[in-house]
Amino acid sequence: MSSSLFTERLILRPWPSEDVAAAASGRRRPGWAADFPADGDRVIAGLLAADPAAARGQRQIVERETGLVIGSIGLFWPAADGAVEFGYGVVPSRRGRGHATEAARAVVAFALAEPDVRTVRAGVEPSNAASVRVLEKAGLRRVGGTGGTDRYSTA
Repeated sequence: MSSSLFTERLILRPWPSEDVAAAASGRRRPGWAADFPADGDRVIAGLLAADPAAARGQRQIVERETGLVIGSIGLFWPAADGAVEFGYGVVPSRRGRGHATEAARAVVAFALAEPDVRTVRAGVEPSNAASVRVLEKAGLRRVGGTGGTDRYSTA
């Protein structure tokens, strides 16, 4: 299992098995923000429940100040041709505080330090200006787009 990543205000920790089971089945757990899990978190929990090997790159975003889980972020391994995809989400009650940017920067740096990774990529709807800013602040730039999704990459 992957280890936790630490930033100034966040801990990006592997999903505990109890949280995977609870989120996948719609149950609440102590230590979660009131609006966690969001739909994307439930999807990730379902993926982890079905394929525990997918846990390598998936982490919960925990606010250090409160100790609450406020979202999730993850790398989708294995790298293909030196590139790995990532995605993230922060619950609405914690948006606008820079948490997504802080988590994205940490995960991008972690991925680029891996020997099989030369590029980190992500997709975003062009209308999601906040997410576009997160990707840009994490060092990605727009490299194209298709089907209503803009593609961003570190290379």
